[in-house]
Amino acid sequence: MFVVRWILGRIILVANFIFTPKKRQRPVSEQNKVDEQTANMALYQYAACPFCVKVRRAMHRQSLNIAIVDAKQATNKEVLEENGGKVQVPCLRIEEQGEVKWMYESKAIIEFLNQKFA
Repeated sequence: MFVVRWILGRIILVANFIFTPKKRQRPVSEQNKVDEQTANMALYQYAACPFCVKVRRAMHRQSLNIAIVDAKQATNKEVLEENGGKVQVPCLRIEEQGEVKWMYESKAIIEFLNQKFA
């Protein structure tokens, strides 16, 4: 099973590379404002997870500079479990006005990003 997952993961990564979506072009001042808003966000993810790829593609389409955190590393996995409540990816960590929210589910994350930055 490990071999099948590994092969499928590599196929997903290659397909994502080949069919990378076009980035949204914004004026520099507007992009700077968006970068300020995304500075306190981080996406916990696995590189070859199809749902994580879906969220990263949406981020790329919107030209969002959100930090990417590899949840396979033990320390990052612990942070995700202790603060987010469970080890599930993709998970978007959002820090606003001193409050930290952990958002799971790729569909919910993409809807949030589209509403906030579209």
